[in-house]
Amino acid sequence: MKRPLIAAALALASTVAFAAPLTYKIDAKHTDVVASWSHFGFSNPIAHFGSVDGQITYDAANVRASMVEVTIPLSGLNSHVADFDAHLRSADFFDAEKFPTITFKSVSVKAAGKGKLKVTGDLTIKGVTKPAVLDVTINKVGVQPMAKREAAGFSATTTVKRTDFGLGLYAPNVSDQVKITITTEAIVPKPAE
Repeated sequence: MKRPLIAAALALASTVAFAAPLTYKIDAKHTDVVASWSHFGFSNPIAHFGSVDGQITYDAANVRASMVEVTIPLSGLNSHVADFDAHLRSADFFDAEKFPTITFKSVSVKAAGKGKLKVTGDLTIKGVTKPAVLDVTINKVGVQPMAKREAAGFSATTTVKRTDFGLGLYAPNVSDQVKITITTEAIVPKPAE
């Protein structure tokens, strides 16, 4: 009687241990991308980038098989100052009419300690693509109680140079380096989605 139970338990354990990686859809309602910079040394303004879209494939057993692909519409840019938002979207900065989105696509994902990842990818802003490295913290992976589906949450930071992307107006007085802070929650879509 014990042998069939042990065999069943081992089969279940091997299924869990070698489960396929999951692909999650980014939940824009629980995702925020925030840019911050120095303004002549007097203040450190921030701007939020909402309406983030994309997917994350995460494989805990083989993190190198994980990937991230994100699109950030500049229509979601919000500094909480309407005329400043309009200036940021203008040709002086993002030229959002011609380049309406920012994209990031990973090229490698590596473990970087317990609960940490290093995600390297191609960041495209204003038609210019440069490498960017995200320092990622895995917040939580499991069933999201409201959605009742598998979910994963991550936080990440990186620093980019505005001048690399043709956004260098007023640099270096307005800092060339911009810190990007990201928090995201992503959920496995329903079969119909």
